[in-house]
Amino acid sequence: QLQLVESGGGLVQPGGSLRLSCAASGFTLHYYAIGWFRQAPGKEREAVSCISSRTGTTDYGDSVKGRFTISRDNAKNTVYLQMNTLKPEDTGVYYCAAGRSWWCSTSSTDFGSWGQGTQVTVSS
Repeated sequence: QLQLVESGGGLVQPGGSLRLSCAASGFTLHYYAIGWFRQAPGKEREAVSCISSRTGTTDYGDSVKGRFTISRDNAKNTVYLQMNTLKPEDTGVYYCAAGRSWWCSTSSTDFGSWGQGTQVTVSS
């Protein structure tokens, strides 16, 4: 059974950093594109970042470019999202998801397996 589990969320002050983890079980993570999405209260789910399977190509949403970094540790079957210089508008529930194909997409419908999410709150 494919399963993704996010961790690493929490409360952080503006300008701070967090590293989210997305651990996979039941499948080999690096065979799939892995995306990070977030959803703030009252807002639609937003694509944050993605790492493709075959090439390791990374994509970022415009609002997080230069601040967030996605990476993959194949030995640990885990994808990370390093988030620096956090802003209050980064607040939301962060989800990781496995793509239906090896390439990245910004559409949530292109991702079939989702984690339960981890809350990130940026506030002073």
